[in-house]
Amino acid sequence: MTPFSPTSRYYGLAVKQLPQSDGSTLAFIARRLVPGPGRFATLEEHTVTQGERPDHVAAQRLGDPEQFWRLCDANAVLHPNELTATPGERIRVTLPEGIPGPQSA
Repeated sequence: MTPFSPTSRYYGLAVKQLPQSDGSTLAFIARRLVPGPGRFATLEEHTVTQGERPDHVAAQRLGDPEQFWRLCDANAVLHPNELTATPGERIRVTLPEGIPGPQSA
C-alpha cells in the first residue's frame, strides 16, 4: 500500500528502508525519474502574468493547486517558481504523462 494519494507525484513509488549504524532504520521514498516533455500531450498553452504562482495556474487550469508538479514536469522545470518567473512566457498545460491527446483529422 502506498502512503500517497493517486494525485501525488510520489504515488506508486516504493518506500524503502536504510539500516543505520545505530540499529535504527531510515525510511525513504524511491527516486522519482522525471519524464521528458515528449511524454505529455498538450491541451493548451497558458501565458504567465505578473505575480502568478505555479499553484495558481494549476488551480485555474487543472482544478487542483497541488497539481503544479504536473505543469513542472510537462515544461521540464525542476524548481516550481521558474515556471512562472517570467511574465509573458507561455507554458504547456498537458494531459497526465503517457495519456495520448486527441488525434488530428
